[in-house]
Amino acid sequence: MTTRRVVAFGGGHGLSASLRALRHCAPELDLDITAVVTVGDDGGSSGRLRAERGGLPPGDLRQALVALAGDHPATRRSAGLFQHRFAAVPVGVPRSDGTDPGPAAGDDPGPDGPARHGAALRGTDGASAGGDGLAGHAVGNLVLCGLTELLGDPVAALEHAGAMLGAVGRVLPMSRQPVGIEARVRGADPAAPDEVRTVTGQHQVAVTTGRVESLRLTPSAPPACAEAIEAIRAADWLIFGPGSWYTSVLPHLLVPQLADAIVSTSARRLVTLNLAAEKETLGLSVADHLAALHWYLPELKVDLVLADAKAVGDPEPVERAAESLGARLVLAPVAVVDGTPRHDPAALGAALVPVLGADR
Repeated sequence: MTTRRVVAFGGGHGLSASLRALRHCAPELDLDITAVVTVGDDGGSSGRLRAERGGLPPGDLRQALVALAGDHPATRRSAGLFQHRFAAVPVGVPRSDGTDPGPAAGDDPGPDGPARHGAALRGTDGASAGGDGLAGHAVGNLVLCGLTELLGDPVAALEHAGAMLGAVGRVLPMSRQPVGIEARVRGADPAAPDEVRTVTGQHQVAVTTGRVESLRLTPSAPPACAEAIEAIRAADWLIFGPGSWYTSVLPHLLVPQLADAIVSTSARRLVTLNLAAEKETLGLSVADHLAALHWYLPELKVDLVLADAKAVGDPEPVERAAESLGARLVLAPVAVVDGTPRHDPAALGAALVPVLGADR
């Protein structure tokens, strides 16, 4: 059986769904899987570690590693550990060493000791209030942070973490340098719906209720991960999406070295469309998602666009948008059956088998 080298781009839950789907292809296709992950996250545990320790935000990288984790019971347990998130300790509950953590910072203790609003939790938003610095952190984020400091290189850290999880593929950052994400957004302030202002940070862009009119990275030309460039050049297939379009998919096209490799490789290119709009893409039609790819990388040519028929609705405008990229639209039932806008990894994998397995 001929090995097919697949590079999947994205971040967060969308990339995880794509990687799990590729895992489901394993019985029928011999795939060599590489995930190339965005490094712009600045929220939650990743944002805290990025601000406090420097280096790459680990959350999206962790999610990709877990999606590729092996099936041995020990590696599945390790994957569960990587996903475990430390809860905040309720005020007044003794720690394991018998000490009392005391009131949370900012709480007003009542006459009977605990905060007046009951057993307030320290650090429920990921802050280290009351000294509970672990609250909100995922174990895998801390492991990746520690491995990077120990080994001195994030790619080496990811390789080691992948070995710990028995990963059946490789996870790489799009750059060894963290990036910022900025967007020009119309109507970011609901009180000024026609005003365009700059929204800074991946988290703020992801939750904006305005319409994103343009996107950029800071710095504007971060150095691409050399190993990612090599993987793209050697690939048989490049897969974009599903995922948050502005904060997980398009950023790869804004890294000049990555963009050059994506355009110049002999690999075929597949775009997997989302099942529903997110906050950052409200107002964007399914066809608009494809148009955005052309807007940010006009030289990009695509071979296939994979979408769920129910999510697409009228296929004609999506077919036209796909054809404008040089692609053919393939419709398949790839959503979970409960009606929520989530990809079913098994169904998505089944749809990918005849696509990735086809000869040119």
